[in-house]
Amino acid sequence: MRVLAIESSCDETSAAVVVDGRVALSNVVASQVDLHATYGGVVPEVASRQHLLKVIPVIQEALADAGCTLDDIEAVAGTRGPGLAGSLLVGYNAAKAIAYGRGLPFLGANHLEGHIYANWLVEGPAPRFPALCLIVSGGHTDLVFMRGHGQYERLGGTRDDAAGEAFDKVGRLLGLPFPGGPAVAREADAATGADGLELPRAWLHGTCDFSFSGLKTAVLHTVQRNKYSVPAIAFAFQEAVVDVLATKVSRLVRELGAAEVLVAGGVAANRRLREELRRRSPVPVRIPPPKLCTDNAAMIGAAAGHRLALGERSPLDEDVFSTNDWSRVGER
Repeated sequence: MRVLAIESSCDETSAAVVVDGRVALSNVVASQVDLHATYGGVVPEVASRQHLLKVIPVIQEALADAGCTLDDIEAVAGTRGPGLAGSLLVGYNAAKAIAYGRGLPFLGANHLEGHIYANWLVEGPAPRFPALCLIVSGGHTDLVFMRGHGQYERLGGTRDDAAGEAFDKVGRLLGLPFPGGPAVAREADAATGADGLELPRAWLHGTCDFSFSGLKTAVLHTVQRNKYSVPAIAFAFQEAVVDVLATKVSRLVRELGAAEVLVAGGVAANRRLREELRRRSPVPVRIPPPKLCTDNAAMIGAAAGHRLALGERSPLDEDVFSTNDWSRVGER
């Protein structure tokens, strides 16, 4: 099945053509990073207005890159949520309009499920179940046990800041450019070490949850003392985040008997996190290439493709939702 997918949950307008949930014939992403850099973060109203300007050209480009027209499309998918409500409405309604106008099956895909399914777009054998999924992005940090397609158990998540959010906020504290996450990672990679700086880890023993707000506050106090260099603070911060994530994942893999670890989300592009997860895990760790870690429509097409193959469809009067609610992933 050839699916046209549209993603607009935050500040990237994206469209892709995906075949059978495994092969991306195209994946066009129009970023708004430069636009929001002026404000030091994503402005929801600005983002939604930019989606209105970009959504049709991006869809046209995705079709052209795939070498097809709407006549070749067999189904349409759009990101239903979670995300910024105004941004979601643009891409989701565009997808529903195309499906309605062409008389095609439609599916509203969950944004976080899409991140997981980016792992199905990588060449080679498909991931094996049961899989432990770590979703680390600007808005989410979740641990999910996946027993099969559409079969999820959310084990835990962040109680405050998401990992990517903490990276961005620390970048701002260190005076680094927006987006702060990649900038912090670059400073950390350039450092020779932490120069003796040790930042706290919130282990939350006995849970599968995370907390990064205290670590962020510790960085603030460190910056105020003006004792350590920016690279040293970035290094210590990154090590603290990676240590907690990798430790919890490696422990859960053993406890649950997972066959593989699937990593997803923008922070999955972090080199240090990739290294530590693979070093500590007793089972294979799958991580998509960086271009599939950040928000993109190909991952939505992959998730939708597998649900469509199971006969699932979404009503055209279905609305978007903005909350991180895993109970709604399979809701139809």
